[in-house]
Amino acid sequence: MQGEDIGRWVQVQRLEWDALRSVQQWLLGEVLRIEPRAEELAVPTDVSRRSRAQEWEANLAAARQYRTREGHLNVPRSHIETVEGSELALGVFVANSRARKAKLAVARVEELSALGMRWE
Repeated sequence: MQGEDIGRWVQVQRLEWDALRSVQQWLLGEVLRIEPRAEELAVPTDVSRRSRAQEWEANLAAARQYRTREGHLNVPRSHIETVEGSELALGVFVANSRARKAKLAVARVEELSALGMRWE
């Protein structure tokens, strides 16, 4: 919502429940029906978010890797590419890039074109 990941926000509230003031806990519990996360299910909070530029670079690296290996960028929409231990939805990235070509920055269109992107 408005650039915020609501799911991530809820997860942080549940994980850091004890750091919240009692009125915040009450509002979360009574109004939003959000409960504290059980300790055994807790996920590390040191997960960092990437900026859009970092996401673009990661997806571009995945596209380069795929192009080098396969010789083309005709990526199936369901394809997941693993780059440096990270799984990236390369097929979705390529399909979305094609669909949004008119909205992409010229430099980004040129980067993908240089890799042999088929825009139709």
